[in-house]
Amino acid sequence: MPTLRLALSQVNPTVGDLAGNAALVRAGTRKAADAGAQLVAFPEMMLTGYPVEDLVFRRSFVAASKAALDQLAADLAADGLGDLPVVVGYLDADGPPQVSGDAQPGRGARNAAALLHGGTVVARYFKHHLPNYGVFDEDRYFVPGDTLTVVRVGGVDVALTICEDLWQAGGPFAVARQAGVGLVVNINGSPYELNKDDIRLPLVRRRAAEADATIAYVNMIGGQDELVFEGDSMIVAADGRLLARAPQFVEHLLVHDVEVPEAGPPGPEAEELADGMRVLRRTVAAIPPAPAGPAADGGTMAPVADEAEVWQALVLGLRDYVNKNRFPSVVLGLSGGIDSAVVAALAVDALGPDRVVGVSLPSQYSSEHSRADAEELAKRTGLDYRIEPIQPMVDAFLANLSLSGVAVENLQARVRGVILMALSNQEGHLVLTTGNKSELAVGYSTLYGDSVGGFNPVKDVWKTLIWRLAKWRNADAAARGETPPIPENSIGKPPSAELSPGQLDSDNLPEYDVLDPILIGYVDGDLGRDGLVSSGHDPAVVDKVLRLVDIAEYKRRQSAPGTKISMKAFGRDRRLPITNRWRENG
Repeated sequence: MPTLRLALSQVNPTVGDLAGNAALVRAGTRKAADAGAQLVAFPEMMLTGYPVEDLVFRRSFVAASKAALDQLAADLAADGLGDLPVVVGYLDADGPPQVSGDAQPGRGARNAAALLHGGTVVARYFKHHLPNYGVFDEDRYFVPGDTLTVVRVGGVDVALTICEDLWQAGGPFAVARQAGVGLVVNINGSPYELNKDDIRLPLVRRRAAEADATIAYVNMIGGQDELVFEGDSMIVAADGRLLARAPQFVEHLLVHDVEVPEAGPPGPEAEELADGMRVLRRTVAAIPPAPAGPAADGGTMAPVADEAEVWQALVLGLRDYVNKNRFPSVVLGLSGGIDSAVVAALAVDALGPDRVVGVSLPSQYSSEHSRADAEELAKRTGLDYRIEPIQPMVDAFLANLSLSGVAVENLQARVRGVILMALSNQEGHLVLTTGNKSELAVGYSTLYGDSVGGFNPVKDVWKTLIWRLAKWRNADAAARGETPPIPENSIGKPPSAELSPGQLDSDNLPEYDVLDPILIGYVDGDLGRDGLVSSGHDPAVVDKVLRLVDIAEYKRRQSAPGTKISMKAFGRDRRLPITNRWRENG
């Protein structure tokens, strides 16, 4: 069988930066050519970034994407790379954006892949399966394709597919088998979720068996608003063998020599096959010769612990949100508690200590150990540490307002929010908020107080996972001979907002090891009251927790974006009405 040297370019595009993304393709193609590649593939919607959301409806953006593709083909040829076939994702359209009642059926914006060669666009493919669940709204934006594009490259028939095509049985992969292809290239913008990498490999193996062909799966990396992409690109043989696999959360060029069946006699240029799909065939006249020397082996990466995987995802999501939106630095309140300590450590890992400002905002109820723990974290991480006592400002409010109880607690939190936002305005920092997913679920936060901020790195992290991450990060530092960033006192002490004398979270909430399993079942698993009770949870506790979750929807709707790591993050994953009288417990 002939051997084809594949290069899968796992890179980090930015939505809307067509020129910058095209430059990434040119640089990646040069690197692939230097490695002797005979075919290189880049991720889904590489030229535009992904997801582009309602930018799809701007005709100027669609036109710019199509023009950028043509220019990229010409630029690659001018770079001396015209003989190397390049697969790249982009935004196409075969009609105006479908934003009015006169849209034409079967015409509109397309999530597309193109094969570039010799300075031209040799072939195009339009995504067939459009996801419309979780964070995906592709039925809103795109029209599905009905044609599988097969390109003969170096004597091998190669089918082009895009992301969701891989997640559904039938369609392009079944047609690829009927068309007799030897290789299916699948370009992806597949967002990260914890343990999704454990699902991908069996999935790719199923599609490889369905197509009876080798699958080259390439995924992007990087953060885009609340989504983060981890790469995990791979090549799987038709018999299910994992041939090569890229690392997670880093840019990487996976180069591997793949044996693929030689193409048979040329078929018709276009033919009808099963599943209502056609096959369109194209041919690349010439590609770089097979490289001399030993075969390229991309290798396979060993899996990492869940905590390491999540930490990398949170660091990358935060770094890209800050850098892609061009914030010079971040600021956060340092209470000495576990949540702010984890966020501070994440921020230092993502940006470096010189771009992180931590502010201690003590009140009369702030314990001495909390102040000391905040200072200790600052020493360990090297971030810019400041102290801004809030009590004089709180007293000024109380001298003019008659407040008591929870109103005074919330006033303290809001004074802290005012200080952090003032520093943001004055110095240009992005304010990071530090509320975990458990707190957001039950509304245990103060609007315009501790919830204030432009980004929340731990928005999708349950409290029990916060502790696990802190312990993992410290152990990882110790294993590398470094100073653990998070003070042991911050990990071990009972959580408290310290807004009233002796206050503990457990005064108002169940212990987190009781609370989190109920929340995970209700929020992530969509279990109702009966399902939770039958799972062994105390009915009275379930009733209390569900009521807290249901009445806090208005708070969550106003919360800052944060990196998604679970199957159902607050935001686009979970969309419930604010005005809603349905209650699981009546």
